[in-house]
Amino acid sequence: MTMQGLRNWLKDRIPDSTLERMVRRINRHSGNWLNRPLYGRARYNEDGLVSAHYPSFEDDKAFLEAYAAGQDTGSWPHGDLRWRAHVVCWAAARGAALPGDFVECGVNRGGYAMSVIRYTDFPKLGKRFFLLDTFEGLVESQLTDGERQAGLRGGGYVPCHEAVQRTFAPFTDQVRIIRGTVPDTLDQVDATRIAFLSIDMNATAPEIAAAERFWDRLSPGAAMVLDDYGWRKHGAQRLAFDAFAHEHDVPLLVLPTGQGLILKP
Repeated sequence: MTMQGLRNWLKDRIPDSTLERMVRRINRHSGNWLNRPLYGRARYNEDGLVSAHYPSFEDDKAFLEAYAAGQDTGSWPHGDLRWRAHVVCWAAARGAALPGDFVECGVNRGGYAMSVIRYTDFPKLGKRFFLLDTFEGLVESQLTDGERQAGLRGGGYVPCHEAVQRTFAPFTDQVRIIRGTVPDTLDQVDATRIAFLSIDMNATAPEIAAAERFWDRLSPGAAMVLDDYGWRKHGAQRLAFDAFAHEHDVPLLVLPTGQGLILKP
């Protein structure tokens, strides 16, 4: 009998209450890790996320091509992050049907932005895409003592402004690259409406500044994607965005990818 056959046989014969007790007991000893005898082989295992659930974006040719384009920018040298990129592309596709421009705060080499451009066929949307970054990493003076204690440091990224300019040169009419420190550069985003907002600056102060500045300009239904929300070193950002969501009376969706997602009512 195969392992799947054995699982089905057990589910057909063991009461649910007994199975629940078994799961709790196993989880107490295993640290609540994904348990292969119960759930089968992991279907997805990368970027800190292990899941037995089917990642159907792997069947989406348009997404795979968009992801490959983003990957070609050299943005993800430490491994694939397809599920996170899928979330970003989903939010951008939602924004494609809404009034307003796209904004990304925290670009690095442009992996997400390029994936979005390919996935949404951006040149045909009649929108602009504002890309804001220092293009050389975090700003030391913006970090709190708590963030430093968590392991965050200024810099940390290879300077990439010229590389980003080359990457997006074919989209000069639609893409505007804004170099500098947020919030100092936020006034350069002259979009009156915003249909998609991605925030990934790895520090609380610039992220909250961007969220507050752009919140009223987000079109109803537009998504704000928070890339760092659930990651180990970014607890201060998580607490800050929990407070932001509470203040604006909106729910914040916590994702197992480490991201957070807020939709503008």
